[in-house]
Amino acid sequence: MARLFYLWVVWLLSTLADPIPDGVLDMDCHDRSFVIAVDLSFAGDDARFEAVDGTGAYAVAEPYAAKCGYSVTISPLSGRMELRASYFSCHTQTKDDKEFGFSFNLLVRRDGDVAYGLNKTCSPSLEWAPREVCCELNYMEVSMKSEIPCGAGEKDDWNVLGHVNGWSTLGWQVVFQRDEEQLEPMSISDAREQGYMFALTHQRLVFRTPYGQTDSFMAMVDDIPVEVVQATLFSRQRWLVIMVDVAATCSMHQGAYEDSGHLIFRTPGEPYPGPDVARVRVGFNEGLFENGDVVTENGTVQISIPLDAKGGLRKSFVSDDLYEFYTFHLYLEQMFEDEGAETRLRLHRTLSTPMLLRPLFTQNRSIVEERLFQVYLGDVPQDVRLVLLRLNGREALHTNSCSVADITQAAHGHGYLLNVSFDHPAVTQQYYETYGTVQYKLDINYTLSVLPENEPYFYFVSVTALAGPSPPVLDAVCSESGISFSADHRGFGFLWSIVVGSDTLTPELAARRGYKMSNASQKLQLDVPVYSQGFRYKDITLESFSGTFEIHVKDRQTGSVQKSASKTCPFVTSELIVCSTDGTMTVAADLSRMTPGGASPLTSNLLDSSCGPAEADETRALFSFPLNSCGSKVKLRHGNVIYRNEIFYSKNVSEDVDESEGIECTLLLLRLMVQCKYPLEGLHKLFSMYRFESDDPGIGSMGFIKRLAAGISTTPLSGLVTSTIAAPTTPMAGRSRSGAPIRKHLGSNPAVRYVWVSKQSKPHPNAKKG
Repeated sequence: MARLFYLWVVWLLSTLADPIPDGVLDMDCHDRSFVIAVDLSFAGDDARFEAVDGTGAYAVAEPYAAKCGYSVTISPLSGRMELRASYFSCHTQTKDDKEFGFSFNLLVRRDGDVAYGLNKTCSPSLEWAPREVCCELNYMEVSMKSEIPCGAGEKDDWNVLGHVNGWSTLGWQVVFQRDEEQLEPMSISDAREQGYMFALTHQRLVFRTPYGQTDSFMAMVDDIPVEVVQATLFSRQRWLVIMVDVAATCSMHQGAYEDSGHLIFRTPGEPYPGPDVARVRVGFNEGLFENGDVVTENGTVQISIPLDAKGGLRKSFVSDDLYEFYTFHLYLEQMFEDEGAETRLRLHRTLSTPMLLRPLFTQNRSIVEERLFQVYLGDVPQDVRLVLLRLNGREALHTNSCSVADITQAAHGHGYLLNVSFDHPAVTQQYYETYGTVQYKLDINYTLSVLPENEPYFYFVSVTALAGPSPPVLDAVCSESGISFSADHRGFGFLWSIVVGSDTLTPELAARRGYKMSNASQKLQLDVPVYSQGFRYKDITLESFSGTFEIHVKDRQTGSVQKSASKTCPFVTSELIVCSTDGTMTVAADLSRMTPGGASPLTSNLLDSSCGPAEADETRALFSFPLNSCGSKVKLRHGNVIYRNEIFYSKNVSEDVDESEGIECTLLLLRLMVQCKYPLEGLHKLFSMYRFESDDPGIGSMGFIKRLAAGISTTPLSGLVTSTIAAPTTPMAGRSRSGAPIRKHLGSNPAVRYVWVSKQSKPHPNAKKG
């Protein structure tokens, strides 16, 4: 009753348990065994199996497992737990030795045991040999046809007859022989109590014994340790005695590692005197291959297993240095022929190498021409990962000047390829003035981790390279108000100078031009406001424009440019005036102070009334025109050439003004004066109708003026703008913000026809006067 209650509880637990997830369980029928493999990630290290039949559930644990034909292995390397059950195991349901039914419980601890029922029926694909011997991990098993003639026994088997004559029972008896000692017979029931198992199936007689029984013994066969059990099973029936030899011999060789990188396993070629070896097959995890690295010599079968053989498992570990070992589950099959009767021997062994030193190696593949350290760390095992990298004590981050790539190797794991620029901040430098070269040095500390234990392993290498000195690396970023440049001081600053245009950057230059400069011991910082001298402008609209600023690093000794940093940033347009080196004036101005009676800035113009704005909105207008066009006036004053024009409303706008204001509006009095001033010493040619050339951009200014009877009063706009824009040579045309068409025009009313001004500010002798 208690057993039935237990079975009911197990059944209930199995029906309530969640189903086993896909991919964590395999159940396979092999030639002579049924195999269950389950992932430890699901089952855990404390999972257990139970064999189930109609009488109950039985824990599959030693020594019961070896006695009943089960072997259980837990392999952290593969992450799996495996149960292998003989087709003649204790609780297997057999049908004519052709069908074998298995039923197990997998017990997994989930706040108590959760049972998963596992069931499978197997049919061997291979016919049974007359005699089969299995050398399992924890037991030996012999099965043979039950219809065996009484003369099948040879050699000393008949010596047991002296014992048989003293027995009057008609039941089966067994007698063991250990070395030269003949033991007393015992009944089958007594033998079972001592751990032996006998079974009689439909057509076969089965004998099974765990290793290390008192009636077995160790022997050396061809210098190979073997375990031998010599047992004779007999029955006396009146005047007839039936004897069956159920002896078994299994190699206990543990494998030997050779420096050639092979693991060697040896077994006797003829474990039983008399028969010849017909065939040997070898494989791993019961996957056989014919012959392979198998040599039979002097009666010994030797199997050579390369460490990279498919089916093996390897593991890394740290003990001061990095080590590894390999494990193989060897499966060996031997066939023997003896007077036409075949004996098939199957052997399972787990072989492992000793601790093997796993040295890593590095290769310095640095490319001096590209100023690049390239270091390869190779022979890293697959279960080892790089988790931290330090360069000269600094933690390395993935940047443009530092990167690490994981490289797969063909057979020995993987490696890491490290690329570090000579200009990386972690690289140390030593300048040799005599040779004009720099020694770059990089100390690399690798922190590796062995999975899954995350056991750390540290590896160090130092590399050097000789190359010319490296100029500072310039970085640039945009801001709302301008562009910021920075450069880390890498040493040997005396070799370089930073130049803006043609001028060396100094604190005095920065102050004069409105730059903000700080030059600390570790870093140079330069902030350039958007309207500062040295900016170039393009794509100017009333909405926005692009500003570009460029600085250079020069060799102090040769004056050659070594590096440049140019940055273009977008800015929002408010008011500006740009005097370009190609002779174009571009003006974005707020005309709200001079707009009469709500007139649109689109109706404004320059001195030449045909020159209107290229773009306009409710309050502002954008003009872009050649300096020598649109009625511009030219003056020479104090070593400068000044181009001047005016923005105003020239049409009669009385219809746009409320008459109650009483204002005479035939001519607008308030105007915006715009001008560009260029130094004479930088001008190559100065004229009104032809090409314009200047070494430097001009200085622009804007200011409101009133034309009064007594004279002209001027109200300047705030700020002067210096620029270097490459603007078009004709005014821009298009549509205003409101979508109205914009006039295209190129009028001229020059004050000077042609003037040549040399850098010494003297008129050219061939200059024409207008």
